Amino acid sequence: MSKNVAVLGSGVVGQVLADGFLKHGYAVMRGTRDPSKLEEWKKGAGAQASTGTFAEAAKFGNVVVLAVKGSVAQEAVKQAGPANLAGKTVLDATNPIAEEKPENGVLRYFTGPNDSLMEQLQKAAPEARFVKAFNSVGNAHMVNPSFGADRPTMFICGNDAAAKDQARGILTQFGWDTEDMGLATSARAIEPLCMLWCIRAIRDGKAGHAFRLLQK
Repeated sequence: MSKNVAVLGSGVVGQVLADGFLKHGYAVMRGTRDPSKLEEWKKGAGAQASTGTFAEAAKFGNVVVLAVKGSVAQEAVKQAGPANLAGKTVLDATNPIAEEKPENGVLRYFTGPNDSLMEQLQKAAPEARFVKAFNSVGNAHMVNPSFGADRPTMFICGNDAAAKDQARGILTQFGWDTEDMGLATSARAIEPLCMLWCIRAIRDGKAGHAFRLLQK
């Protein structure tokens, strides 16, 4: 498995996932519009950490993590450069959260029920191998979550089987069971899991939870 990972995004999710990859022995470049604002992170993150533009990071990583706000995800892919993403596994942690306030604790999305943000991103970079992952849990539990004896389930989907195998390997390292839900169209069901997760967080102020699939 490749040890060069690009994490696109300068927010908390990007930092958590970048730190997680560093913890597990990867070299990480964080991509952002303004690399200077990540200087403090780079100074404290160690010799395997670096920063650059979206395009520089996309060139660096053999695996790319998209960890930006859903509203700017398409622009981030454009700035990263579809050619730089071609043939690479892109772990898509984004959700299509609209700017409007939640209603009774329920997030509003800018996609409809028969579309998903990941499908839009796949069309924008058709040669990239998108895999939806990390979108259905709070950032505090993305890397090696602790729920006692129970390993939570990360639901993934994407059109490329090899990319999903690569994602599964990473998720296993990060302490997750993985459930492959099929092709990119399944992101229409996986992305709303963020809405469900956030109801408890917004309404009740509880963020110590994750999903687990039970099966016989």
